[in-house]
Amino acid sequence: MIFIENEGNNDPFLNLALEEYILRNFDEGQDYLLFYINEPSIIIGRNQNTLEEINHSYVEEKNIKVVRRISGGGAVYHDFGNLNFSFITDYDVKSLNNFRKFTEPVIKVLNKIGVPAELKGRNDIVVNDRKISGNAQFSSVKRMFSHGTLLLDSDLDEVTRALQVKMSKIQSKGHKSVRSRVANISEFLEASLDIESFRTIILKGLYEEREEFETYHLTAEEWEEVRQLKTEKYEAWDWNYGRSPKFNIQRTGRFPVGEIDLRIFVNKGYIEEFKIFGDFFGKEPVSDIENKLIGARYEKLEIESLLANIDTRFYFGDLPKKDFINLVYGEDEE
Repeated sequence: MIFIENEGNNDPFLNLALEEYILRNFDEGQDYLLFYINEPSIIIGRNQNTLEEINHSYVEEKNIKVVRRISGGGAVYHDFGNLNFSFITDYDVKSLNNFRKFTEPVIKVLNKIGVPAELKGRNDIVVNDRKISGNAQFSSVKRMFSHGTLLLDSDLDEVTRALQVKMSKIQSKGHKSVRSRVANISEFLEASLDIESFRTIILKGLYEEREEFETYHLTAEEWEEVRQLKTEKYEAWDWNYGRSPKFNIQRTGRFPVGEIDLRIFVNKGYIEEFKIFGDFFGKEPVSDIENKLIGARYEKLEIESLLANIDTRFYFGDLPKKDFINLVYGEDEE
C-alpha cells in the first residue's frame, strides 16, 4: 500500500478532487491510502438535495464550504478536528459494500489506544452506540474507494447548527440524511491529542498492518491536473447545487397584504416552474415575476439580480421586496 501525502492541504474542494484524481489516474493493481483534514465544510452525498441538508443562512454567515462528493450516503460536517481517510483499491465485487474490510484496520488502531470502537450497522464506527465515524464508497469500472471520517475533536455544536435545515416543505427524491448520536474520540482518550498527533498514530498503526508501505508525493504536473479538476468540477455551482435531484418547494407566508403561496419546481438546480397564488391585491399580473424566474438558478443571488428592477408593491400591495425574496429562498418563519 502506498500512502499519498496531501501536503497539509485543508481545502475541501482540493482534497475531494485529489481523491477522485487518484482513483481515476493512478496505477491499477496498487492500493493507496489518503488522509486529509478539511477546514469547516459540509460534504454532501452524491444523491442528495443540497438544500435539504444545510442551514443555508448559517453556512453563508460562517463561510462554511459546501461540496458534493462522488460517493453516496449522507451529509457530514468536517472541520480541523476531523481526520478523513480513504482506501483506494481495485474494484472487487466482494469489497463493494464490505465496510468491515476497510474499517477493521482503523478500528484495531483505535482499540490499541484505548478507544473501544466497533463497526455497527452497515457503515458506522461507534463507541457505546455513539457514532465516531461514518463511511461511504464509490466504484468506477475498475477502481473503487472506501472513505470515512474520524471525529477526534470536532465542534459538535457546529455540526448541529450547520446541518439544521431551516427550509421546510421540500419534496425531493434525494436521499435525506439520518442524524445519529455522535461523539468525539477525544472523550474516550486518557490523554488529549491534537489532530496531527492523532493522524500520526493512525498512520503508524496502519503501517504496522502492512509489510510494505511507502509514501508518494505528487509531481507539480499532477497537482496542476488536480487543481484543474477542483476548478472545473468541485468548485462549480452546477456540481454542488445543480446536481441535486428534481424537487418541489411550497413556500407560504402571511403578510399584512394577505397570504402568498409559492409553488416552485426545480430540476438540476434550475427553476422550471414558478407559480404564485394568494389572496393579495395587486395592479400588475404576477406572471411577470413568474416568467422572470423560470430558467433561473435556484439561488438567492441570482433571484435578487433578476428581481432587481421589479417593484413588488405593484404586484402584492405594500410588500417589501426583501420579504418576497426571503419567501422564495429563505428560512422558515419561527
